[in-house]
Amino acid sequence: MLSKSLQDAINEQIRNEVESAYLYLSMSAHCEAVNLPGAAHWLQAQWQEELSHAMKLFKYVYERGGRVTLHAIEKPAAKFSNLLGIFQQVLTHEQKVTALINDLYKAATKEQDFATQVELQWFIKEQVEEEKNASEIIEMLKMSGESGPVLLMVDRQLGARSKG
Repeated sequence: MLSKSLQDAINEQIRNEVESAYLYLSMSAHCEAVNLPGAAHWLQAQWQEELSHAMKLFKYVYERGGRVTLHAIEKPAAKFSNLLGIFQQVLTHEQKVTALINDLYKAATKEQDFATQVELQWFIKEQVEEEKNASEIIEMLKMSGESGPVLLMVDRQLGARSKG
């Protein structure tokens, strides 16, 4: 059984994951509007991934006999500067999510909730991958510049990401 404080913290993280998804969907819409379909595709895949993270936590709460309470999410920005700026924001956002997951893990450790610690280890490992992916894209964009044929090649490479 989850403690009330951990249940509340996980419910808040479900909100954070859904809010992340919404941010990435907004970024995707921006990329579609400025004719960067590969980046739009990559961000849509990220949207789906964040929703799957929320659902993983959702199911976990019920597996532990808890109750999910959904919270309101913030409206994301609708316009973004450029592709490099978008992925810098992705990295900053993922670093924030990493800190939130780490705080959840600390709370589970403090309560000696070993099952929740094990569940959160998956999220900790996932965040390493999320930050690495965003960092690699930022470096590609820095090398390619913000326009021209190389940017189109980067966009095409981003479009090759699978959505599964």
